[in-house]
Amino acid sequence: MEKNKHHVAITGIIIHEGKYLITKRSLNKRLFPGMWTVPGGNLETIDYINDKKDTNSHWYNVVEKVLRREIMEEVGLEIKNIKYLTSMTMMNGEHPLLILSLYCDHHQGEVILNDESVEHKWVTLEEARGHDLIEGIYEELEMLDKILKGDEVEKWQNQN
Repeated sequence: MEKNKHHVAITGIIIHEGKYLITKRSLNKRLFPGMWTVPGGNLETIDYINDKKDTNSHWYNVVEKVLRREIMEEVGLEIKNIKYLTSMTMMNGEHPLLILSLYCDHHQGEVILNDESVEHKWVTLEEARGHDLIEGIYEELEMLDKILKGDEVEKWQNQN
C-alpha cells in the first residue's frame, strides 16, 4: 500500500435503552486480541462497486452501508439513526488507517456474535470503565454520552 493511501475502517457505537454495546475480541485477532471494543469493520470496494451509482460518477451513503453490514455480520443487529461521532488515524505497521466512528440506535434483533468476538455486554459509561477497552473507545463513549446529554462537545473534541 502506498504511504499516502489510507485503509478505511468504520465503527459504530450502538445505543439501546441507555446503554452501549461492547464486544470482546477473539484471542485469534491480530490487533488487540481479547480487548473490548465496538462493532465495525473495513470499507471494501465490494460494498458499492456492483451497485447502481447515485450520480454519473458517485455512490452515496457507502459508510452507512458498511456499518449496517458490519454490525449485522458481527452482532446480528439491525440499526437506525446513524450519525457521525469522530474520526482518528493510526499506523497499522507501516500502513495508515483512518477510522470513522459513528453511533446509532438499535432497531431490532438480539445479539448473535460471529467468530470475531467471544463476549458482549450492554454497558453504561461508568460500567464501560471496568473493561479492558481498546485505547480511544472509552473516550468515544464519553464523547457520545456528552452528546446524548446535550452537553457541549466541540471544545472537548478539539483538545490537543
